[in-house]
Amino acid sequence: MNRKRGEQNKRQNGKDVELRKRENQKTTIEDNVRQILAYIGENPNREGLVKTPYRVARAYEYLTKGYDEDPKAVINKAMFTEDYQEMVLVKDIDFFSLCEHHLLPFFGRAHVAYIPKHPIVGLSKVARLVEVFSRRLQV
Repeated sequence: MNRKRGEQNKRQNGKDVELRKRENQKTTIEDNVRQILAYIGENPNREGLVKTPYRVARAYEYLTKGYDEDPKAVINKAMFTEDYQEMVLVKDIDFFSLCEHHLLPFFGRAHVAYIPKHPIVGLSKVARLVEVFSRRLQV
């Protein structure tokens, strides 16, 4: 399922940086990270931690970018009509993702196989699709 995220801008090093956020969002990931830092006994305003909320927000934005990507758009025009009906296999696709229960990262290798009817998908697109779905929370 694709979730659309609103966007906002923030200035970093003199440049506008686009940040995603949900509409009517009362607190941001950065606000929540500051609260977590304070909760564990750290000073969120300490020199080494001042930019941590921003960095964590960017990291989660990257790790969950699959929600903003449309799998159909990834395949685009990489569908080819071939009279090929044997199994197509793409092995050893490295991926990393986040556990939906703890939001902790994990990694692995995916193997994708399918038997085409007539259109076949370019092999590089299979790996891209794995990336799109791995950038969403997983069980």
